[in-house]
Amino acid sequence: MSSKAARFDYGWVIVAAGALMTCVGFGTMLSLAVFLQPISKAMGWSTAGVSAAATLDFLFMGVAAFAWGALSDRYGTRIVVLAGSVLLGLGLVTASQAQQLWQFQLCFGVLIGIAAGSFYAPMMALASAWIDRHRSLAVALVSAGMGVAPVTVAPSASMLITAYDWRTAMLVIGIAAWALLVPACFLIRPAPQSPGTASAGADSAPQTEWTAAQALRTPQFITLALAHFACCAAHSGPIFHMVSYAMVCGIAPLTAVTVYSVAGFSGLGGRLLLGALADRIGAKPVLVGGLLVQALCIATYLAVFRLGEFYALSVVFGLAYGGVMPLYAVLVREFFGARIMGTVFGAVSAFASLGMALGPWAGGLVYDATQTYTWLHAGSFAIGLAAVAVALSFPSRRRQSLDLGRAVA
Repeated sequence: MSSKAARFDYGWVIVAAGALMTCVGFGTMLSLAVFLQPISKAMGWSTAGVSAAATLDFLFMGVAAFAWGALSDRYGTRIVVLAGSVLLGLGLVTASQAQQLWQFQLCFGVLIGIAAGSFYAPMMALASAWIDRHRSLAVALVSAGMGVAPVTVAPSASMLITAYDWRTAMLVIGIAAWALLVPACFLIRPAPQSPGTASAGADSAPQTEWTAAQALRTPQFITLALAHFACCAAHSGPIFHMVSYAMVCGIAPLTAVTVYSVAGFSGLGGRLLLGALADRIGAKPVLVGGLLVQALCIATYLAVFRLGEFYALSVVFGLAYGGVMPLYAVLVREFFGARIMGTVFGAVSAFASLGMALGPWAGGLVYDATQTYTWLHAGSFAIGLAAVAVALSFPSRRRQSLDLGRAVA
């Protein structure tokens, strides 16, 4: 087997390991949507109080994503994801034993948030460095782990809660996270550099070599970061409170979890579909179209009350929000190159995490105040339209090349 073929083959091992890490990392964090009602009822904590742990997750994940991305550029990806894996299991195990709300928020919201930030940006950057052709598809597959999570981690958590209690369920998931992730970390290798790699990526590499400090001051970075922020701020609330909203509409708890799982499974398909489409027509037009569909789906929740309607909307909503997520990494790679991608995409992911932090907290406040989610969906729809407008303003490839040259000069 040639060295080029071996490199190509092992690149897909990296992609598979990244998909597993995003599945377990984000799946355990987002499983709080399933734990929300059982914890609130068992402990007497408010919905907003428990939801605040998710807000802390995304806030700390955002800060950590930037730091983890910079560390992966400097010291390599393996040590970063190994540290994150250990920290993830520790957060789940300690959160399962929390006796006070602040203890739960600290363990689940801070430790797990920091841990989850170690997987996404570093593994997306590494996968894009390993895979030259079908790069959009490769990063989509790494991101697809987030789509698999609702059909694996969430149902597992629900079954464990039903069979035992929320504490046992969270403890088991924490131990399982260690068992899956720590061995996977030792599959991680740095991408080899070769003349073939350089020539293969010549067309897509930026004409200007950036430092991280220069890249973070460009209009391109600011536009991309704001688009990702608004995108995540729009869909985080409806996703996190999807199970609770379905239960408010009279759907049984275990059935409500399947609505969330359908959205996640559809998100997996969306990542593959939109990733392949972006390889053909470009990431920007696919991103704009996906954001528009996402906003329209959020608005449709205002008129959805029956189980069949929830399932139908979950399919379309999952395709949209799942499909757009990996496209930001593709655009970062195209505009800023592989050398500083971990740092730059980590910074973009930090803005996305801030957006993700808004929805769970805002939804909890809305529900506690009104006992409905109407204003959550209306506000999320408006933010979704803002994301479309920001993405439309993202500069074309030709114009960005001119802008880069002027900025460096």
